[in-house]
Amino acid sequence: MEQSATLDIETLKITQEQFILASQSLHLQRPGCDAVYPVGLYGWRKRCLYFFLLLLLVTMIVNLALTVWIIKVMNFSVGGMGNLQLNQDGIRLEGISEFLLPLYVNEIQSRRDSLLVLRSEKNVTLNARNDQGQLTGQLTVGSEGAVFGHSVETPLIQARASEDLKLESPTRTLTMEAPRGVEVSAAKGLLKVSGRKDLQLESTEGEILLDANTIQMGSLPLGVYTPSPAQASLEQAVYEVCVCPSGKIYLSPAESSSTCQAMSNICLWS
Repeated sequence: MEQSATLDIETLKITQEQFILASQSLHLQRPGCDAVYPVGLYGWRKRCLYFFLLLLLVTMIVNLALTVWIIKVMNFSVGGMGNLQLNQDGIRLEGISEFLLPLYVNEIQSRRDSLLVLRSEKNVTLNARNDQGQLTGQLTVGSEGAVFGHSVETPLIQARASEDLKLESPTRTLTMEAPRGVEVSAAKGLLKVSGRKDLQLESTEGEILLDANTIQMGSLPLGVYTPSPAQASLEQAVYEVCVCPSGKIYLSPAESSSTCQAMSNICLWS
């Protein structure tokens, strides 16, 4: 029994020594110098990262400051911006405003107790276009007054109390039409209607009434055969106003009966 116990102890010692030797041999077979890689940023890379982070922080602060400044200057709010208020019906603009680019709106209306003023250093031009983009109407207000590119419909055209009202078409025809009549009056001044060519007064269903204390027709031709029209005008004191079939008006010496048919030389040459 003692010998077997002794053998077991010796066997255990031998096994332990073999394990130690095997462990030492395995440890000796490992590479002696494994590569060690540091984790993180060091040197110039670290300094560049900090610089970019600082630059980003400064940019964010500047943007935030500019945004706050713009909001304060422009008076931004939930209801609009400064004098510009956003409503359900549209936009309400109070005070003086300046538009640098074209303005496209459906309606421009002032308040009931104030006027609508459009001001420009050169002129003010209003254009109206159809669905195809074609120009259908134009109004230009400049140094030579108001210029209308097409027809204008208005219930009243009136000048100021101390200024003259002038309706003029330099190169085209000036036409005034109304289903119930056109009234042209000058309450405290001279009413003058002139044309370079023909001046036509036409009434399709009514009459043309000239109602005044004095009606003057100057520069009417004298329909009489005399060597000297000046001599005939001196001898004749009363004349008759005659109208040709073409509408031309001339004077004829007044007698006991009408002389318009006899003195028709003006009509023949008209």
